[in-house]
Amino acid sequence: MKLNKAVLHRVEVPMKAPFTTAHGAIGSREVIIVEVEDDKGERGYGEIAAFPSPFYTEETVTTAWHIAKDFLLPSLNGKDATRIFRTVQGHPMAKAGIEQALFDLKAKREGRSLSEYIGGTRKEVAAGGVISLSGDPKKELRTLKQAGFQRAKVKVERGREKEQLQALREEDASFPLMIDGNGAYESPDELLPLDEFKLLMIEQPFRSGDFRKHRHLQKKMNTPICLDESIRSFEDAVQAMEFKACRILNVKLSRVGGWSEALQIHDRAVNEDMPLWCGGMVETGIGKAHSLALASLPNFTLPGDLSGSDRYFEKDIIKDPISLEGGFIRVPEGPGIGVEPDFGYMESVTKDRWFQRY
Repeated sequence: MKLNKAVLHRVEVPMKAPFTTAHGAIGSREVIIVEVEDDKGERGYGEIAAFPSPFYTEETVTTAWHIAKDFLLPSLNGKDATRIFRTVQGHPMAKAGIEQALFDLKAKREGRSLSEYIGGTRKEVAAGGVISLSGDPKKELRTLKQAGFQRAKVKVERGREKEQLQALREEDASFPLMIDGNGAYESPDELLPLDEFKLLMIEQPFRSGDFRKHRHLQKKMNTPICLDESIRSFEDAVQAMEFKACRILNVKLSRVGGWSEALQIHDRAVNEDMPLWCGGMVETGIGKAHSLALASLPNFTLPGDLSGSDRYFEKDIIKDPISLEGGFIRVPEGPGIGVEPDFGYMESVTKDRWFQRY
C-alpha cells in the first residue's frame, strides 16, 4: 500500500471530572491521533493511548511521540509494518496507534467496516462501567445501572476492599461486580477473603509479569483471575494460558501492540476456551471505535470497558458521538472505523502536530 503522508496530532481533551485510580487522577486526556493517507487521498485513523506518566506501563505520551515520529513512521511507506515494528523493541502503544490507522485505511480501501474486515460478528457489544476512587461508590453504581451498564469495575484501595465491596453489595446484592487491583497487591492471602462477594473477576492483582503469583492465587480462589498489564503480546497471552495464571483475559489494542497481536490472542483464546473482554484506556472516539470493532469478535463474551462519548468527555473529537443504548453500544457500520474526526474541535485541542510526506 502506497502512502502519501502520515500525521501525528497531539491532543488534550477536557474531561467532565477527574478520573482516579490507585495511581492518581487525570483531569484531561492527552493522546496522539495517528492519521495516514494513501496515494488516492483515503485516510485512516488510529489512537496512541499512552498516559502522560508511566503509571500504567512504561510508555508515556512523550515517549510514544518520539518513537512514532523518529523511528516507526519514517520507515513505514511501502513496507510491511510488522517487519518494521520488530526492529524497535517494546513501545506497543506507539505501534498500536499506527497499526490502527493502517487497518482503518485498509478496510476503507475495501469498502468494508473494520469489524467486517477483521471477522467481527456482533452488531452491538455489551458495555461495562467503572467506579472510580474519586466519588461516592453507591451513587456511582446507581448511575451506572440507570445508564444500562452490564457490569461495574470497582477501582479499590488496598486494605479497604471488603469495606468498599460490602457497601456496594448493600446497594445491590447481585449486580455483576469486579475489582481492578492495578498490580498493587503482594500476597494471595490479601485477596482470598473476597471470594464471599462472588465477583465476576479480580483483574491484575499482582505486578505485571508475575505469572507465578497469579497462578498460585487462581489455584486457591473460586473467583476468576483476569490478567491485564501482564499481557503485552501474543506470547504473554500464550504463557498465561499454558501456565494457568488466569481464567479470563483483558485485551486492549494499545497494550498488546495493535491489531496483529490482538487477533492472534483472540484466535488462541478460542482454542483454549478462555473468555475475553475488551479493556478501555479512557480513549477518544477514534480509539473507542477501534475497541468496538475488537469487541465484535466472537470470543469477546464479557462486557468490556466501553462507554459512550459522553461518559468522560464534555465533547468528543468525532463528529457523531458514540452512544450507549440499553446497556449496549452499536458497532459502527460505515467504512473502516465508521467515525470521522471533528477537525474543527480537534484543532482547538491540538497541542502539537508533526507530519511526513512519503
